[in-house]
Amino acid sequence: MTPRFVLVLSENWTLTTGRDLPVLVRWAREAEDAGFDAVMVSEHIVLGPDAGAKGVMGNPRDYAYPGNQDPFTPWPGSLMLLGAIASATTRIRLAAAAVLAPLRHPLALARDIGTLDLLSEGRLVVQPTVSWSRDEYAAMGVPFEKRGAILDEQLEIWDLLWRGSPVSYSGTHFSFEDVYFEPRAYRPDGPRMWFGGQHLHDRLLDRLVKYGHGFHPLGRPTPDEVDRLKTAMSAAGRDAADLEMIGGCRPVFPDDDSVSPLEPALESIPAQLEQGFTTFCIKPSQFTDDPDAVGAFCREVVNRAAALTS
Repeated sequence: MTPRFVLVLSENWTLTTGRDLPVLVRWAREAEDAGFDAVMVSEHIVLGPDAGAKGVMGNPRDYAYPGNQDPFTPWPGSLMLLGAIASATTRIRLAAAAVLAPLRHPLALARDIGTLDLLSEGRLVVQPTVSWSRDEYAAMGVPFEKRGAILDEQLEIWDLLWRGSPVSYSGTHFSFEDVYFEPRAYRPDGPRMWFGGQHLHDRLLDRLVKYGHGFHPLGRPTPDEVDRLKTAMSAAGRDAADLEMIGGCRPVFPDDDSVSPLEPALESIPAQLEQGFTTFCIKPSQFTDDPDAVGAFCREVVNRAAALTS
């Protein structure tokens, strides 16, 4: 199987400033021209002191994890940025990863998601999540401890909204009656949805089985977790083979001041393909310091991966 690649557009601030968003749109066009399958944008609304509570990452090109980033890290609005990318591209998928759904009302967020899905003619992928920052939840006035239950109600509401109006819902966190939601998303069952996390806990497993089109774990899932997922999908009458498996390309930094060579980051792809992964995220700033070299970098990724898997 030929691997599919996702260009991560967040967290590339060693390549560009957090204010030069048009360059991210250009990189998306270049990734599409190079044969990439998708671009990905993650989000935070605000950050607080807990963003760096575990110590800031040594190499600023590394991935942002819970508690390892400078609170000044830029996080542009993901859905608006992907809307700009949608208008500048024709084929590439738009992955809104780490959409912090509990920080918004489900009807308002569904309107933004559905509009972007229509604008892109079904190219949108949404990965709703609860995230980790207590400071962010406190700033938004949302109870951190209830974030999982809030997301589960939101997913139930979206599932109703995509299918037709009027819609009524009565839950612990949200209630409304006879709302008309038009226009809806591009597909009758809404945009494609990925779910992920550090571990395959019961709540995540339930979301994948009920609503998931893709599994995007943080790190590599254990064989036991993969078996649990397959068993649960089968029990629900779903084929686990239809679930897109999203892996990654991990950099190997020689020190805290340098980029990673590309070759060792791609070496794990054949083994991941054998495990069922088909789609691989890669962040350009981990491999180049030249903002004008992203298109060439994407072409090199595609060509090297083809040689590895041929």
